Amino acid sequence: MPEEIAKDEQTPAPQAKRILLVDDDAEIIEAMRYALEAKGYAILVARDGNQGLALAEREDPDLVILDMMMPKRSGFLVLEKLRRTRPVPVRIIMITANEGSRHKAYAEMLGVDDYIRKPFGMDRLMASVERLLG
Repeated sequence: MPEEIAKDEQTPAPQAKRILLVDDDAEIIEAMRYALEAKGYAILVARDGNQGLALAEREDPDLVILDMMMPKRSGFLVLEKLRRTRPVPVRIIMITANEGSRHKAYAEMLGVDDYIRKPFGMDRLMASVERLLG
């Protein structure tokens, strides 16, 4: 009997990976939330850059999916601050409707883990999420 107890203590129940969605587009948020929750991820939502930053600092998510163009604080400013202030870098996927290659280069320079242009297929997002959190 003691062996069984010791075995149980070594294997804690797996906790769902937590993903913070930061986007001002309610439809995109709901589509991503639906797809990610179906895969067993726990979802946090922020509707602008300031709220996203505050939630990231308070909740310490495993991954942030960050829109580039948002009210109050752009995705770039959120990305810069997260990269500057965190001892262990959080994984970040930036999503954007912007076509410019300069923006992609800048995001990569800041250390974004993936950069996805809108509109995107949910399978593309899921592949990225699973690669970064797997």
